[in-house]
Amino acid sequence: MTQRNATAIGFTAVLMWALLALFTIGSAPVPPFLLNALTFAIGGTLGLIWTLRNGLGRLRGISWRVYAFGIVGLFGYHALYFTAFRIAPSAETGLMAYLWPLFIVLFAGFLPGERLRPLVLIGAVVAFAGAALIVLGRDAGGNATPLGLFLGFLCAITWAGYSTLSRRLGDVPTESVTVFCLGTAVLSALAHLAWEETVWPATGIGWLSILALGIGPVGAAFFTWDIGMKQGDIQLLGVASYAAPLLSTLALVAAGVTPASWTLLAAAVLITGGAALAARASAGAGASAGD
Repeated sequence: MTQRNATAIGFTAVLMWALLALFTIGSAPVPPFLLNALTFAIGGTLGLIWTLRNGLGRLRGISWRVYAFGIVGLFGYHALYFTAFRIAPSAETGLMAYLWPLFIVLFAGFLPGERLRPLVLIGAVVAFAGAALIVLGRDAGGNATPLGLFLGFLCAITWAGYSTLSRRLGDVPTESVTVFCLGTAVLSALAHLAWEETVWPATGIGWLSILALGIGPVGAAFFTWDIGMKQGDIQLLGVASYAAPLLSTLALVAAGVTPASWTLLAAAVLITGGAALAARASAGAGASAGD
C-alpha cells in the first residue's frame, strides 16, 4: 500500500468522527460509559468478523504489551474525556482536548524517519485557530476549572501518544484493533457498573444512533486510523484531523441542531488553509524524496 493511499484511508476516520456528535446526541439519555461499552462492543464484534475472514492466526504471536497499549489508549482517552467534561463542561475544556492533532504533528517529528516540517507546524497552528473558533463559540457559558482543563490536556496527550506510538507498531496487523475495542468495551462496562445508573435509549432513533456509532465513529474509524498512523503521512493526518470539528458542526447544521454562522465560515477558511499548507509541505517532501 502506498503512503498516499494509507493517508486517504486514515482520513476516512476523521470523516466518521465528524458524525460522532450527531449520533451521540441521538443516543441520549444513555450515560457515557454505558454508551462506550455498547458502541465499542459493536465495533469490536464487527472487527472480529473481519478478523475471522482473514484468519484468527493474525492475532497470534502479538505481545500482551501491545494489547495493553491499545486498550489503555482507547479506554484511557475516553475515560479522561468523559471525566473532564463532567468536572468542567466548558468550551475551554473542549479546546484543550482538541490539542491532540497539534500534538500528533509535534510528536511525529521524534519518530524514526520523520522530521518536523515547519510548514506543517504552521498549518497545524492555523487549523487549530479554526477549531478554536468553533469550540469556543459552541458553549461559551460553561464552567472551566483547573482540574477539568488539566484532564482535557491529558486527554489530548493520551490520544496523540496512542496515535503516534502506533507508528512504532507497524508490524502489528490492524486486526489487533479488534482486541483493543473489545477490551475497551469490557473496561467501560465495569466503569458503568461502578459509577453510573443504567439508562437505555427511549426511542428507536436512540438504538439506531448507538448502532451507527458502533459501525462508524467508534468502530471502523479506529481500524482505518490505525492504517493511516502506521503507513500514511502522520503529520498531514494530524493537521487534516482539524476538519473533524468543522465537519461535525456542519453535520449538526444540516440536521437542524445548530444554526449556521459567520464564525463557521471563518473556521472553515482557517482549517482548510492550514490543511492546504500541510498538504503542500507533504507534497514537497514527497518530491524531494523522489529526487
